[in-house]
Amino acid sequence: MSEAIVRLTGLTRAFEQGGVRIEVLRGVDLTVAPGEIVALVGPSGAGKSTLLQAVGLLEGGFGGRIEIAGTDASALGADGCTLLRRAHLGFVYQFHHLLADFTAIENVMLPLLVAGRSRADAQARAEELLAALGLAERGAHRPSQLSGGEQQRVAVARALANAPLLVLADEPTGNLDEATADKVLAEFLRLVRGTGSAALIATHNERLAAKMDRVVRLHEGKLA
Repeated sequence: MSEAIVRLTGLTRAFEQGGVRIEVLRGVDLTVAPGEIVALVGPSGAGKSTLLQAVGLLEGGFGGRIEIAGTDASALGADGCTLLRRAHLGFVYQFHHLLADFTAIENVMLPLLVAGRSRADAQARAEELLAALGLAERGAHRPSQLSGGEQQRVAVARALANAPLLVLADEPTGNLDEATADKVLAEFLRLVRGTGSAALIATHNERLAAKMDRVVRLHEGKLA
C-alpha cells in the first residue's frame, strides 16, 4: 500500500471547562507512511493522548479531517468507525488493561476471535506472538501472576494480534522501570518492524523517542 496509513488535516479539539474554552489541538497536520514508526513527543498535558484518541477513532468532537488507510473517517458514523478501527488499528496503553480473569494467551486470542478467526487459528497466532516476546512459558498465567514488564508484553502481543496497519501506543513503557522499559520497547519495535505495521507512539521520554524513525513534537496544540 503506497498511500499514507494516517493523514490528519487541520485537526482541532476544544473543551469547555468552567465556562472557559480550552483549545487542545489547533490545526494539526500529520502523515504517517506505511511501516513508519513515529514518536509523538510532548510534556504531560500537551494533548498527546487526545491526538491518539482522534487517530484511534475513539471519540467524537474533533474538527478537521482524519483519514485512515485512505478512508475519510471524519465522514463515518459510529458503526463505520468501529469497523475501520477493528480492521486496521491496534492499541497499547501505559497500563496494560488485560482482562484479569483471562490467561495471557486468552487475552491475546480475544481480538482474533472477535475478528472471526477460529479458536485454533487464534491460539496458534497468540502462541507465536507470546513466544516472540519471550513469554512462551507464561501463556497459561493470569495477569496477577505476571510482572509489570510481562503484562505489558502481553498487551503488545494483543495489539499486534490482527496484524494492524497502524499501532497506537500511549506511553507504553511509562509505568515500567528504565531497564524493563528499554527491553519492552526494543521487543515492541522489533515486532512492529517485522510485521510491516506503522506505529504512532506518544512519549515524553526523549531517549526512547530517539529509537524511532521520526519524531514530531506537540507544542501549543500544533505539531512542530
